[in-house]
This record gives sequence, structure tokens and C-alpha cells, in this order.
Amino acid sequence: MTDLAELTTLRVGGPARRVLAPTSEDELIALVRDCDAADEPVLVIGGGSNLLVADAGFDGTVIRTDGLRGIETEDVTACSGAFLKVAAGEPWDDFVAYCVGQAAERQGFVGVEALSGIPGLVGSTPIQNVGAYGQEVSQTIARVRVWDRPSNQVKTLFSADCQFGYRASVFKRNPGRHVVLSVSFQFALGRHSTPLRYGELARRLGVAEGERAPLAEVREAVLELRRGKGMVLDTDDHDTWSAGSFFTNPILTPEQSASLPPGAPRFPAGQRLFARGGIREVPDERVKTSAAWLIEHAGFGKGYGTPPATLSTKHTLALTNRGGATAADVVALAREIRDGVERAFGVRLVPEPVLVGLSLDD
Repeated sequence: MTDLAELTTLRVGGPARRVLAPTSEDELIALVRDCDAADEPVLVIGGGSNLLVADAGFDGTVIRTDGLRGIETEDVTACSGAFLKVAAGEPWDDFVAYCVGQAAERQGFVGVEALSGIPGLVGSTPIQNVGAYGQEVSQTIARVRVWDRPSNQVKTLFSADCQFGYRASVFKRNPGRHVVLSVSFQFALGRHSTPLRYGELARRLGVAEGERAPLAEVREAVLELRRGKGMVLDTDDHDTWSAGSFFTNPILTPEQSASLPPGAPRFPAGQRLFARGGIREVPDERVKTSAAWLIEHAGFGKGYGTPPATLSTKHTLALTNRGGATAADVVALAREIRDGVERAFGVRLVPEPVLVGLSLDD
């Protein structure tokens, strides 16, 4: 048996009954289909960077997608930009480097440069609609090719079908239904980034918010910022033995926002997607606040906790394994922080990682 601690960035989790690693779409589909026909539980994992598995492990088949590789340029034109089809198992940061690196010889692929340093695989990014430093992956996704388990067929979901929202998608709302096979992106061509919307990043680059910067400089600045927060994987740095940001930034009603202290961060929540009668975007009156701010001001500073599970010494949003932690240790710390924030501010934090065999409410 393989302990899932070996396959996750938190390095916790018990054994799986078996672990399989297909190297083609057809093999992946056949494995999932056979398990479903035998009524055998299946856990499909990519890089394991957003996963917290119970100490009891997973009594079923774990299927890894990191064997599915390939980047295919489907079309490049001056008018419509570049269309790239990327296999689910491609490492995400390698793909970002590829997009940015095009600018060295010709125009690069613009739109994911601020998502540098995020661990995991390409196939996982649409599930969470990963985002950082003012960009979200949904801004460049054209379509997602999936194996739809209930209908037993391959389907292509266009961007609108994916119902993207803040750290949300149709895939996350229907966990386990879709197995991502590939993701197709549409990029603008250029040597400069999209307009910078994140103040910390703009200041690091010495430009005003809304301005652009060279792709390679944006990537390096983001990597520097992430390293400073322990958000770039490093085997020797226990601050990176985490699942990244453990809690999502809360989305509040205007009334909830007004009840927070005056100094609490408040940002427009953006747009809300509605599926009934067709996908459409409408203004969202809700307010986003900072989970990190709430955690710190509820009394949980950097490094809080008793090893082997503590908050990162670099960033309060990351729950870390200092070596030898169990899933139970991590969950206990997460509950303490969630409950403390709720007592202090009346806001209940929601975990971002996928919990397997676990719940914060047990």
C-alpha cells in the first residue's frame, strides 16, 4: 500500500488500497470506468497540493493524472491570439514558464504570468478556479475536456458551462463527477502582462495599478513574493509543507461587512454567475474580506500552534506540517482557528483544500 502522505504537499494521509498512474487518456478513462462498474471508490489526484487525506487513508483506488502530458498549439493568429490544448498532467508552473518564456524569442502568451509558482497540475486549475495576484485561471480558459462519469462519455465544457466563480466551478460544485482530461486556453499575444490589479505586486514592480510590466519580470516578482510567504514548494522548508491557503477569503453581505472593525479589508466581490436561463454575469453587491486579516486579528499570528502542526511562520493562511504531523493534528488546528475567527468576528471560514475522509464539523 502507498501512504497518500507521499503524494500530497501537506505530507499527511494514510494508505490507499491501490494507486494507479495511467499514461494516456484512454487508459485513464478505462480505469475510472472499470472502478465505477465495480462500484469501487475512486480518488483522482493531480499534484496533491490541495488535498488533506484522513489518517485512515482511502479504501479504494487512487488514480494519478500526472502521467498525462503534452502541450498542443491549436492556433496562433494576430487577431484571436493563441489557442493551446494542455494535457491534465502537465505541471502548472512549468506551463506558466512556457507561456512567459515565449516572449524571449517571439510574443508570449499573456494572462497567467501572475499565477506563477502555484503548485499542482493543469487539470486541477479549473476545479478551484485558481487565482492569485489579480488573475484567475478562468480568465484564459476556453474549454475543458472531461470524462463525465454519470453519462459514461467524454464531454467538452466551454468556459460559460464551467460556471466559474471565486474559487468555484461546476466541477467543484459536483465533486467526483468530472475527470479533467485536458484544458484549452486562449491567450492574447504580447511581451507585457495584463493590467496589474494587485497593489503588492504593482509596488514590487515599481508601476502603478492598472499598468503593465514585462512578462518575465511579473513572473519573477510573483515568485519572489510567494517564496517570501512560503508558497513555493521547498522540501527543506517546513513552511511549504502545506496545502497553500487553507481558508478562502470570505464573501460577505453588506450587513456582515458593516459589522467588521473599520480596519478590516473590504473589496468588491466582483461578478456573480447565474446558470438559470443561460449563463450570465450580474453585479455582486457582496464584499470580499481577507481571511488572513481575520485570522491574525483573532489572535492567531504567524507560527501559531504547537508542533507538529502550526500556522506558517511566513503566512497565517497556511497550515503547515512541521514534520510528523497527522491529518488529525491539522484538522484540530483548522477547527481552532475557524472557531476563534467566528467568535471574534461572526464570520465562519471555509476550507479551500479538498478533505478526504475528514470534516471540520466532526
